[in-house]
Amino acid sequence: MTHTPARRLRAGLTAASAVALTLLVPGTAGAATGTPLTPTDLLNGGRPCATDPADPAVLHDSPYGGFSVSGTTHHSDPSVWQLDEEFAYWPTADPAQVGTVVRHGARPGSSTTTYLPTLPDGQGYTWQARTVDPATGAASDWSAPCHLTADNTAPATKPTVTSSNYPENQWTAGGSPVRFTFTANGTADAVAFRYTWPAGQSGTVQADAPGGSATVDLVPPAGTEGPTLFRVQSVDRAGNSSSPSDYQLLILRTSPTVTKTSHSPMFGKPATFRLTPDPGVQAASPVVSYTVTNTTTYETTTVPAAPDGTAELTLVLKSPRGDSLEVTSTSANGWTSSLARWSEGIDTTPTVTSAEYPAESYGGAAGAPGTFHFAPKIKGAQITSYTYRFGWSAEWTTVPAGPHGEADISWTPPAGDWYVLESYATTKDGIELSHGEYYFAVN
Repeated sequence: MTHTPARRLRAGLTAASAVALTLLVPGTAGAATGTPLTPTDLLNGGRPCATDPADPAVLHDSPYGGFSVSGTTHHSDPSVWQLDEEFAYWPTADPAQVGTVVRHGARPGSSTTTYLPTLPDGQGYTWQARTVDPATGAASDWSAPCHLTADNTAPATKPTVTSSNYPENQWTAGGSPVRFTFTANGTADAVAFRYTWPAGQSGTVQADAPGGSATVDLVPPAGTEGPTLFRVQSVDRAGNSSSPSDYQLLILRTSPTVTKTSHSPMFGKPATFRLTPDPGVQAASPVVSYTVTNTTTYETTTVPAAPDGTAELTLVLKSPRGDSLEVTSTSANGWTSSLARWSEGIDTTPTVTSAEYPAESYGGAAGAPGTFHFAPKIKGAQITSYTYRFGWSAEWTTVPAGPHGEADISWTPPAGDWYVLESYATTKDGIELSHGEYYFAVN
């Protein structure tokens, strides 16, 4: 990118060239070859070229400094793959103060962007672009002029925020969109309002007029409950944002009720649930579905709701240690409730008994063998083996289970002391059940 400062360009101006500078209009350059074609798709800061000097694009500096302008170069010869794009710019109030920026290596048919110097607020630029063939020096006609005005000053006044159905800092039943009204609060050039929910969800709503207001119905993010900080900023024509105004919502819980209606104590069997909506949510807008996530298996199911907002769900509870569910309801108006949680633990540890060495008690003697009996806690669990060890540092041993899922082992304590027998069962499907601990003492 090459900049030609205005003072250097002016030093070489003759009377004829000064006249030429005031005639940077289509048709005055590049007519000799006509090979490079006039740039198209001119943009000011990503917005379409403003061709009316009385209605310029209002821009603020880009993150890279200055104002971004761009255009798409063209050439009549499809074999040409590299061009230059030249931008001429001047203060709108002083057309003699012309500077240029050249972007080398522009690809025909691709947009090329450059940056004009920063201007004081309220000052305007006018600029044009043309395509230059670096191989021949031929140049296209200049484009039509584009106009922009600088505005790097953020609105000085925060907007006002009110809600007709969710008063600030008052606990309110959820289920309905929040009706907000934003006003510019004296900022004459505020044309929009930018809002942000917690966790970064955001959006923009246009004002009804510059310096005006906007009323909008917004559904809070899924699962919103409790204190919720809503933030709003005014946005001017250049995209500058004001300081934020905060609005504190206090939303009561809207979670549904989850009830297990079947008796299925064993894992791997189907269980039936009834899902019932929060009454306030259902009254505000009918619940149309539920989303159910098993947080143990990470499986998610969507269930349609009946007209009364309820739903029936059958799930296979797969964890041998018990399952946990998280459930939300979704209403016709888009409201997603806060979470309902359901959990049920299952004890699948082996049942361990010993006549010689009873649990949590003294028995037997050092060097005296004892029999330990393993049995399943859950009927029909189809246990095929038990794995055990005496002491947490010992090696594991596995023994087969009998036809009723039971097994006996014999073990001789080496000394009088407290011991722990750790064990678990394995099913015919190869599922390892929960580990259990059996404590006993040797006389």
